[in-house]
Amino acid sequence: MSKMFDVIIIGGGAAGLMCAIEAGKRGRKTLLVDHAHAVGEKIRISGGGRCNFTNLNAGPKNFLSQNPHFCVSALKRYTQQDFIKLVEKHNIAYHEKTLGQLFCDKSATQIIDMLLKECADAEVEVKTDFAVTNIEKVAEGFKINNALTCSSLIIATGGPSIPKMGSSGFGYKVAEQFGLKIIPPRAGLVPFTLNPEKLEQLKELPGVAVDVIAKCNGTEFKEAMLFTHRGLSGPAILQISSYWHEGDVVSINFLPEQDALALLKEKRQTQAKQELQTILSEFLPKKLASFITAETKLTGKIADMSNQDLELAASVISNWQIKPNGTEGYRTAEVTLGGVDTDELSSKTFESKSTPGLYFIGEVVDVTGWLGGYNFQWAWSSGHACGQYC
Repeated sequence: MSKMFDVIIIGGGAAGLMCAIEAGKRGRKTLLVDHAHAVGEKIRISGGGRCNFTNLNAGPKNFLSQNPHFCVSALKRYTQQDFIKLVEKHNIAYHEKTLGQLFCDKSATQIIDMLLKECADAEVEVKTDFAVTNIEKVAEGFKINNALTCSSLIIATGGPSIPKMGSSGFGYKVAEQFGLKIIPPRAGLVPFTLNPEKLEQLKELPGVAVDVIAKCNGTEFKEAMLFTHRGLSGPAILQISSYWHEGDVVSINFLPEQDALALLKEKRQTQAKQELQTILSEFLPKKLASFITAETKLTGKIADMSNQDLELAASVISNWQIKPNGTEGYRTAEVTLGGVDTDELSSKTFESKSTPGLYFIGEVVDVTGWLGGYNFQWAWSSGHACGQYC
């Protein structure tokens, strides 16, 4: 391996691969290194092995950051349509699943193969099983492991989510080494856990799935929710978890398409002899209907229930209040919230304002997308933007 490069990229995930391609296209002598045995491991496991590689609706509104304007420039310069064109160029068949989510028809490995082909065409050198043990600033730029030098060093190591893939907080350590501020990281897009008492109340519900609206801190998502043995999961919960903080209450609407109170009053007129649980079972899973009945302590025929009784039932159906005990943490989190403070970086180039030649891209930066292909789009957009300048 050559000792001197124009660009060294640490991290062979989505952002690192995209950045390497663009730097190589510019004629920059580029090396991409990764500690794993193969690049793109998170790409490989994503989307159930089919890679939810972008979202048709991707835009700045779908991302969280201390500075919500930071992501605008990169997302505008390399859009989801730009990545779709790259996918189509390589004849990869894909489909829209729901809510604008695009998946490969066959396998996520097609996306990895595409990126590696683009790297090869751009004469990018890729080195796996490469552990970075030392980084220092030198006259030429940066020296890696006391051996390799480069004028531009790009950190694309992601965050500590899904540690079984070898992810870690390495990128934060590099940022701190060079004096950059870090927004405290935490798990995002992650299931909630509940305390033992609440789990006992919900003991009949694990495995039950229902479409809901989940609300927290002024944000809401309408998707599926799943009761688990540890708490709550499913797309709606993963989405709202990024907006939740310890101690917050989450509101769940089990009947997002209807006015629960109006429906119950109608049923009182048309199905007066039916019990509440039987009526609830018409539009909710039976076990959930049983739980709501127990929660409200309302039994007997709906004809015998007052407006106040129906209001109580409707409030549980439409505004069930749950206070999570916590989350499952990085072990099952799909992304990491927080990271390198965007105030430390140029939104155009992703270069450190205080350390010329040092760049941070992708998940290691304090920009986090919603569930559904948005985080991959951030990887493509930030990697592409950095690759034009590093």
